[in-house]
Amino acid sequence: MTSDDLLARHRAVLPSWMPLYYAEPIELVAGSGRRVTDAQGRSYLDFFGGVLTNMIGYDIPEIRDAVERQLRTGIVHSSTLYLIRQQVELAEKIARVSGIPDARVFFTNSGTEANEAALLVATNYRRSHQILAVRNSYHGRSYAAMGVTGNRSWSASALNPLQVAWLHSGERLRGLLARLDEADRIDAAVEDLREVLATQTAGDVACLIAEPIQGVGGFVHGPDGLFAGWKKVLDEHGILLISDEVQTGWGRTGEHFWGYQAHGVTPDLLTFAKGIGNGFALAGVVGRADVLEAVPAISFSTFGGNPISTAAGNAVLDYLLEHDLQANAERVGAILGDGLRTALADLDCVAEVRGKGLMLGVEFVRPGTSEPDPALTARVFEACRAGGLLVGKGGLYGNVVRMGPPLTLTEDEAREGLAILVDAIRGCAAAEVAA
Repeated sequence: MTSDDLLARHRAVLPSWMPLYYAEPIELVAGSGRRVTDAQGRSYLDFFGGVLTNMIGYDIPEIRDAVERQLRTGIVHSSTLYLIRQQVELAEKIARVSGIPDARVFFTNSGTEANEAALLVATNYRRSHQILAVRNSYHGRSYAAMGVTGNRSWSASALNPLQVAWLHSGERLRGLLARLDEADRIDAAVEDLREVLATQTAGDVACLIAEPIQGVGGFVHGPDGLFAGWKKVLDEHGILLISDEVQTGWGRTGEHFWGYQAHGVTPDLLTFAKGIGNGFALAGVVGRADVLEAVPAISFSTFGGNPISTAAGNAVLDYLLEHDLQANAERVGAILGDGLRTALADLDCVAEVRGKGLMLGVEFVRPGTSEPDPALTARVFEACRAGGLLVGKGGLYGNVVRMGPPLTLTEDEAREGLAILVDAIRGCAAAEVAA
C-alpha cells in the first residue's frame, strides 16, 4: 500500500475539515526515542510530539512494560463502576503534585472533555453560566469548550451554551496591551477585567478559564503575574479560576511543573491531558474537593481513566519525576530558545521567538512590519520536513512555527534540530528577498 493510496482513501471517507500536514502528507509507521519513520523509510527528528502529546518519546520500555502488564491481566476495560487500582494510584499522585489542597481528580479521555468537565463543575458550584475567557485561546472542540475558545479558526459553530465575556490576552506583539510597557500590562489587564465584569456580566460569574501559555494561539502568553492580578479581582467576587494546563503541564515550561506557578497563585481547578498518557487517551480535571463535588447528579466517563491508559499514566509520571524531565526541559529548551534568538536576530521577517522550556514558537511577519506572513511560515514548515525535522504550526493568523519536543530531548538532538530549523528559516527568508 503506497502513501498515495492511503491519502486517496483518507479523502474518500474522512471529512475535509480534518487537516493533514504537508503538501504531501506522511504516514508515520515507527518511532524510537525522539525520532519517527514514515512509510517511505524517511526518518525525522520529532519536535512536535503528536501535538505535545508524546511527552516521553517513542517506544519507552518502562511505559510499554506497564501497559503490557495490564494487558496480560485480561482487563482492558471495566468502567468506573468498579474500583480501578491504576486509576486510584494515578489520582493520588496527581493530587499530590497538583499544588491544590484537598484535591479530587476526575479522569476523561481528552483535553476537550477535561475542560468540559471543569466548566460543568464551575457552573454548578456558582449556579451561573457566565464565563470569562481569554482572546486567542483554545480549549477544545466540544460545545462548551468551543464556546470559550477565542480563536475564530477553531470555533466551528457560532452557537454557544454559555454567556462568555472576553479578556485581553496580554500578547506582546498586537492589541491594546501590546502598546504598553511590560510593567504596565498587568495593571491594564486587571482594569480590563474590572470593566468587563461591570459592563458585560450580571456579576455572578462562574469562572475564568485561561491557558498560562496559549497553545493553538501560537504560544502567546502574558507577563508572569498576570493570573495573580486577575485572581485578586476574581476572589473579590467569588469567581473560580480554571488553569488549562493541557499543553503547559508536567514540567514542559522548564521553570515550573505547572504553568500557573509562574504567576504565584493556585487555581481552583486545573485541567490536564496530552503528555500524561504519552499517546494513550488520558486527561482530567483536578480541583478542591468542595468545588469538584459540586455536581448534583450522577456523572462518570465510560472510558476515562481506564486500566490501560492509567497504567500508562502511572509509568509516565513516575518516569517524568524519576528522571527530572522538568530540569531537562529547562536546560535543553534554553539551547533551542537562546540559539534561535541569536541565529535569527538579524532577520526582520522574524517578529519574535517566544515560549518557555520545550514549548517554543517562532512568529513570521512581512519584513519591517507586524503583518503576519503565513505563506513564509508554510514554506519554513515544509523546509523543516525536507531537512528531517517535524514541527507544528499555529497562531491566530497561521504564522507561527510551534515546537513541543518530547521532554526527553537530548542536548545533541536539540542542537541538531536547531541547525535544521535555522537553515530552513534563513533559506526561506533569503528566497523571499530574492523573489
